[in-house]
Amino acid sequence: MSIDDVLDIEQSSRPGGEHSVGVVETRQWTTDVPLRLDCGRSLSPITQVYETYGTLSPARDNAVLIFHALTGDAHAAGYHDPGDARPGWWDIMIGPGKGFDTDRYFVICVNVLGGCKGSTGPGSVNPETGAPYGLDFPILTLGDMVRAQERLITHLGIERLLAVAGGSMGGMMALDWALRYPERTASVIAIATMARLTAQGIAFNEVGRQAIMSDPNWRRGAYYGEHSPEAGLAVARMIAHITYLSNQQMHRKFGRRLQDRDALGYDFGTEFQVESYLRYQGNAFVRRFDANTYLYITKAIDYFDLANGKASLVEALEGYRAESLVVSFSSDWLFPTEESRELVRALQANGVPTTFMEIPSDYGHDAFFLPNDELSEAVDGFLSHVYAHALAGGQP
Repeated sequence: MSIDDVLDIEQSSRPGGEHSVGVVETRQWTTDVPLRLDCGRSLSPITQVYETYGTLSPARDNAVLIFHALTGDAHAAGYHDPGDARPGWWDIMIGPGKGFDTDRYFVICVNVLGGCKGSTGPGSVNPETGAPYGLDFPILTLGDMVRAQERLITHLGIERLLAVAGGSMGGMMALDWALRYPERTASVIAIATMARLTAQGIAFNEVGRQAIMSDPNWRRGAYYGEHSPEAGLAVARMIAHITYLSNQQMHRKFGRRLQDRDALGYDFGTEFQVESYLRYQGNAFVRRFDANTYLYITKAIDYFDLANGKASLVEALEGYRAESLVVSFSSDWLFPTEESRELVRALQANGVPTTFMEIPSDYGHDAFFLPNDELSEAVDGFLSHVYAHALAGGQP
């Protein structure tokens, strides 16, 4: 089961209910103050789209910033309209009584800089030309995205976050935030993530980018207003989706079963169920995501490295102070448990209070998107502990 499967299952759900944040509003904030990027260029103006759930306390001490993964957006929970078929991408974790309990916490999620769901990205209009940026958009890092969100959090009047949290790329950004803004971070929840992407991960990202750039409709990124590189983007999604699943899950879900036929056709049509599933995922993805955004964000993930030129990860994390919960999943071979353990050892070597747990799961990297009582209870317990400590005057 993948996140798409879960959302399909929830199509019959509707806003409301005691555990839903209900109908939510997407907001945006634009600033003309240039942001100096790691590549050496500056970007202005910058628009960031975000959503909030729950109520900010009078002391402004209950805010939790959620970072989304590669293909996510600001719509993390609830519904935009009472007739919506699907809730936000992490609705299973955000809401009254859930892991991120909106009866207690003020939860914020922002579409990353470079995104295609409202925040400034390669599909946005370049004020210097009046046309979409395309490849004129500057190369980004996850650090650039984090610094952009820090501006938004400041704009919202929040000086210190109770927690920063995320899975996969979102976990990387949470770690970056905590290292970059230690005085503004009480805690970190890093799920299915690591301190740097492995060579294997970079390799998969590059194959996906090459699939997009090999599509004749890509036109070196200048396809806006024309046919987009749907075939290349669909292949990129199919490749990535394989890495999000586990062998156990694929065997159980598909095995070698045929799709809508009783015997092999001895042709190049769709014969196996797993082929049909991947094609469905690719075709669905191109309807909601921009190919250039995929290029830019995967490159930013490749560049991410918490060590950042330091002699070791332990040395790199010397300024990190936020109490941390690190979670991995047993069948995640893209962001494996061994990488989480390396991160935990480096944090503990710096005296950072760190809780680590590996959750048994057959669902691979996508496991953090799926209903999991163990994950929900761990997040709820960790946040309750951190918040109680903060209310008592402690500084985690």
